[in-house]
Amino acid sequence: MTPLRRRAIIRQIKDISIGTTLSLALLSNAVMLQSCGNNRDENRDSNYESSGSSERFGNGVLTYITENSPGNFRITDEVQVDPSKAGAIVNYHDGHRDTLSVEAARRLVQSDPSTRTYFNNPSSYHTHHSNGLANALLWGGLGYMIGRSTAPRYRDDERRYSSGFYSSPRVYEQSSRVRESVRTSRVSSSRPSGGRSGFFSRMSRGFSS
Repeated sequence: MTPLRRRAIIRQIKDISIGTTLSLALLSNAVMLQSCGNNRDENRDSNYESSGSSERFGNGVLTYITENSPGNFRITDEVQVDPSKAGAIVNYHDGHRDTLSVEAARRLVQSDPSTRTYFNNPSSYHTHHSNGLANALLWGGLGYMIGRSTAPRYRDDERRYSSGFYSSPRVYEQSSRVRESVRTSRVSSSRPSGGRSGFFSRMSRGFSS
């Protein structure tokens, strides 16, 4: 074989090797890009699955509560109000009065030992533990705005516990229309964590857990 012929063959082999190397590199990059794209899609889906949720109410309630004796609270009246004016007016046994916003009532109920169990696991809450203020807030109409469940499976518990925190059966019955109005006006929306715009919202009215 002549030297010229040998050099031509060696050059062809080199060209083939370089072409193969470039092809493998391009293929590897394509796989990496696809993998990154899939990871972004999975992260986006997980954001929807672990999305935060928020609630709003079309109707609110103002609950009047009286401490008849130290540590013994009863609901004496409930009136329907604009959600921005919702809350509780508490008359204490020593004569002073407090006005609680929905957020202040929520903090109290979710931190009190006798009621915070409900928020961790409503189905394990089998009896109220005291006649304290936190229980009166949870089981009155304001409880819906605090976060009490509206799911049908908890309605029997609700009737059993709620009635005991009103000053009389008459007051309990009179407040039933207000409670129902607040309950059915709750709207829950779920959204991706991070609060990005352009997200898909699922809206559910009335029953929610």
